[in-house]
Amino acid sequence: MTLPSILYGLFLLSVVGLYWALARRSLRTWLLLIASIVFYTSLQVHYVPLMLALVAINFWLGRILQMPADWRVSNEQWQMAEQQWYRRRRYWLTFGVGLNVLLLLGFKYVETWLKWLVPEGFNPDVADGSWLAIAFPLGLSFFTFECIAYLVDVYRGAPATNSLPEFAAYKLYFPKLISGPITRFHSFTSQLTSQPSLNFSWAVEGLWLIGIGAVKKVLIADHIGTLVNLSLDNLERAGSWDLWLAIFAYGLQLYLDFSGYVDVARGSALLMGINLPQNFNFPYMTTSIADFWRRWHMTLGDWLRNYLYFPLGGSRKGLSRTAINLMIVMLIAGVWHGNTWGFVIWGGIHGLALIVHRLNHAIAQGWQPLQQFWQQPWGVVTAWAATQFLVFFSWLFFRLPEPRQFTLALQKLWGVNSDAQFAQKVYVESLGLTAPQLWSLLWLLVGVMMFLYFAQREFKLQLNWPVKLLLVPLMLFTAWQLAPSETLSYIYFDF
Repeated sequence: MTLPSILYGLFLLSVVGLYWALARRSLRTWLLLIASIVFYTSLQVHYVPLMLALVAINFWLGRILQMPADWRVSNEQWQMAEQQWYRRRRYWLTFGVGLNVLLLLGFKYVETWLKWLVPEGFNPDVADGSWLAIAFPLGLSFFTFECIAYLVDVYRGAPATNSLPEFAAYKLYFPKLISGPITRFHSFTSQLTSQPSLNFSWAVEGLWLIGIGAVKKVLIADHIGTLVNLSLDNLERAGSWDLWLAIFAYGLQLYLDFSGYVDVARGSALLMGINLPQNFNFPYMTTSIADFWRRWHMTLGDWLRNYLYFPLGGSRKGLSRTAINLMIVMLIAGVWHGNTWGFVIWGGIHGLALIVHRLNHAIAQGWQPLQQFWQQPWGVVTAWAATQFLVFFSWLFFRLPEPRQFTLALQKLWGVNSDAQFAQKVYVESLGLTAPQLWSLLWLLVGVMMFLYFAQREFKLQLNWPVKLLLVPLMLFTAWQLAPSETLSYIYFDF
């Protein structure tokens, strides 16, 4: 059962109908929990016990972190009791965070562990086609990030929940379970009201987001993915312009694929009166790498700032320490995505870019000409072009993370002609288009994104609800009819 699909649509309609038919909050909570377990069972039934066990453990840890200190002591002993209370809470927080991190790393790097343990007898080619292909539980990364956020929030003073079903419904909530957005417990459960009151505008917006997400994923991203896979799977035969085309296409595919999933997830939740956080806000329209990370995978960026960057000291300890903190955070973000050097390099590129941006900002504050340049139209265009070139170039290491792959790609980025039959086989015969036509279509897509950006951000143009309701069936039908013969899995399912 994948998002979006006909089976998922029937499942969602059933859950939404039952949800609004139930009046009591407790019953609706149990419905969400049962529906989420059914959803996950349809994907990876063998990991349901693991996910339920993690829910119970993190619920129990939250309760422990909120246990009050024993203040029934004399005035002379209260200070010692207070110190013991803080020490005990720090211990349990460290244990809870460490347990979640170790579990995530254990599953994410299982292939690496096996290579170390059995260097002679381990065959990754065989393993990839057997049990290792499903070794990583879907949604575990986002699951553990939310658990860590919950434990830290409780440690910082937020109330822990007394209801295990409510905590389980939050953790396993099916629209966001696999690929986010990362959602905080208290903002989620505050929306589970006791009296049903379906907001018509939210319902329309939910259907609209599902339609938009289907178009992004099935109609556009999967077709672009066909081009990317054909080009990069034939890396040895590709030329320089073929690689640049594939990298450009992959950047668009990744954005449309991931944001399409989040749109469907947010739309599904809105049909139940739950507003999940926004995860993308036109990231390819940004003019600095810092702004890019404020608008790309926004809930991950928020998590990295609140639970890594700020605890490390943030920008409070001088420019040098700020630069170190930025690099540490981005390297960790790279390692989180995968266990190969390409992801580390990707994180390092973004960390270095954030440091350069911070240095430029510090210099511009004391040098008026530089500050004025960035405020002029040519400065804005230069900043946008430089930011997006860096972002798209770094996607090369994201898509080709193995050293053998990205080394070959880097060697072929300049002055290399493609194999004589590459263009004919990949472009004309497989896609029915030439390379210039593909470049034109991709830039047309960028133009549409720019138009939507300025229409919404600058001119505040919005479609009214009757138009949205009329367009939703058309979008879903078009996505269904024009989808490629083989639908690709979501890219972020791998992370």
